[in-house]
Amino acid sequence: MSSDPLVIFTPSGKRGHFPVGTPILTAARQLGVDLDSVCGGRGICSKCQITPGYGEFSKHGVTVRDDALSDWNAVEQRYKDKRGLKDDRRLGCQATVQGNVVIDVPPESQVHKQVVRKRAEARDIVLHPSTRLFYVEVAEPDMHDPSGDLERLCDALREQWQLDNVHADLHILQTMQPILRKGGWKVTVAVHLGDDQNPPRIMQIWPGYHDGSVYGLAVDLGSTTIAAHLCDLQTGAVLASSGVMNPQIRFGEDLMSRVSYSMMNPKGAEEMTRAVRDGMNGLFTQIAAEAGIDKALIVDAVFVCNPVMHHLFLGIDPFELGQAPFALTTSNALRLRSGDLGLDIHPSARVYFLPCIAGHVGADAAAVALSEAPDKSDDLVLIVDVGTNAEILLGNREKVLACSSPTGPAFEGAQISAGQRAAPGAIERVEIDPVSKAPRFKVIGSDLWSDEPGFDAEIGASGVTGICGSGIIEMVAEMRIHGIVDAPGLIGSPEQTGSDRCFLDGRTYSYLVFDGTAQGGPRITITNRDIREIQMAKAALYSGARLLMDKFGVDRVDRVVLAGAFGAHISPKHAMVLGMIPDAPLDKVTSAGNAAGTGARIALLNTAARAEIEATVRAIHKVETAIEPRFQEHFVNASAIPNAVEPFPILRSIVDLPTATFNTGGGGGGDAGADGGRRRRRRA
Repeated sequence: MSSDPLVIFTPSGKRGHFPVGTPILTAARQLGVDLDSVCGGRGICSKCQITPGYGEFSKHGVTVRDDALSDWNAVEQRYKDKRGLKDDRRLGCQATVQGNVVIDVPPESQVHKQVVRKRAEARDIVLHPSTRLFYVEVAEPDMHDPSGDLERLCDALREQWQLDNVHADLHILQTMQPILRKGGWKVTVAVHLGDDQNPPRIMQIWPGYHDGSVYGLAVDLGSTTIAAHLCDLQTGAVLASSGVMNPQIRFGEDLMSRVSYSMMNPKGAEEMTRAVRDGMNGLFTQIAAEAGIDKALIVDAVFVCNPVMHHLFLGIDPFELGQAPFALTTSNALRLRSGDLGLDIHPSARVYFLPCIAGHVGADAAAVALSEAPDKSDDLVLIVDVGTNAEILLGNREKVLACSSPTGPAFEGAQISAGQRAAPGAIERVEIDPVSKAPRFKVIGSDLWSDEPGFDAEIGASGVTGICGSGIIEMVAEMRIHGIVDAPGLIGSPEQTGSDRCFLDGRTYSYLVFDGTAQGGPRITITNRDIREIQMAKAALYSGARLLMDKFGVDRVDRVVLAGAFGAHISPKHAMVLGMIPDAPLDKVTSAGNAAGTGARIALLNTAARAEIEATVRAIHKVETAIEPRFQEHFVNASAIPNAVEPFPILRSIVDLPTATFNTGGGGGGDAGADGGRRRRRRA
């Protein structure tokens, strides 16, 4: 075992041992980590900014001391003085390895920028926004009527628009008088209309008639990505959609790793709260710039997030969510102000958090319920929000059940040897030839298949860099369909599979997908460990769905809806071959795209929907997978591809899955039959 310090990079998960004194940029290059640098490490371009993490990282098995990197130097100080460098940032070309360290590469330091696929889905939404514009004519001050300007403005709003009990914050009082006089006592006022708990409140004033607008944000705060949609509150139009990686990834890719970090590090929860708020503000600056609007005109925001993200964003220690009975601080909807959360938008912007359903089923699942409305469905619908922590809803007009399932980040490319986030160059579609057993594929950024003319030229800028979530799903499913992987998840030998792309890799076999080493690119393979990671993730997902079906007393569902960051990119056939979802007609498996984001947008643009979802959530019954005795049984069965006991008759009428099993105890072939490939006992 190497005595050199261990350097771990997030979000890629790549790691290696490097001698003391090695620049972080050098370590990144040797590991193939996506860290930008234009000046060749001379300390000029500052594109190699990194964020080191300190404290105990139980997931990675390391403790990072304060002296894990070399001291801050004059080059970094010069750059900070000239252009500004965030307090937690270092330059990768200047900081050198002194001990075990966890390094996060922020999105702006990556060459191949993340493609955040949480776009705004087309949806008809009834407009009932929180904030509207009102043009009023205000009575001028009079020596005989000594009332204040604010009082006369509120009188005008009451008399001309029937708005009673209107309030104003200090920043309005500080700017109101010159605006009233500039407009000749005719002004346009943006008023947040309030609700049962809050009175109407003046948000902005313009002199004269103002033909502009005010804006709102619908934000889906996920474990892996933060996606935001900027909406015009007067028209409902989505002006810009954007997303960034959640900077909390450096503290752990899954939610329990982050809870563990907060438990083991005294200021851990505060550190994660600060990181996600900084990331949020950076995203808001970016999205406002894309739309060409002033951030100060963003007067309303709606957030959806899972319970751990909910607590960490609010600055609440998630300690109780890390242990049974997984108690939330509150499951109710919250109505706060931007200042409470350190958000850099309108100083008095209203912030609404959708209610959580239970300890591990959060406001993101509530948003999916608002968007997809299972409680209004005549047929039995299974809704699966695929992500690091999958939320699953099953229901119809009779009742709705919900659970969460810890799938982990494998479906998003993490913990996979050639896995990566969705970015240009990542393999996203796969087909394997039934005769040659050779794959062809598509990568993000090109519509051509890899065996089509012009493919190499079209992807010249990015090359083939790895495999993203949708590509992993199709790859493993295609390997199962064409007899390269058996039902228990073992990759066969060249003799067993009929493919020389299978090669001995330690004690097991791996499958060669693409060899780009001749062009200076990566050699992309699928290992047996990769298969195991996917098996564990999909087994967790399927087990949660199967458990809800048990509770509902059914063996079949009428239709399946895939939601989540890349739900729209998952092939229903391949998902079913893998055993991610229950057996169903393929035309009844549809995508809702980013349903959580759509739910947030509905709640932003139609305030009446907020009361609706609060009532709906109270009626949803939560099933806790951690204490259900059958969850483990379903998980073991679902570890096979597609399943060890479920027959999947609809799938098998479409796809003829090979029955050979590669682990026969003696290395030969065999027939797994309907048991999904469990090994037969030898006779004495």
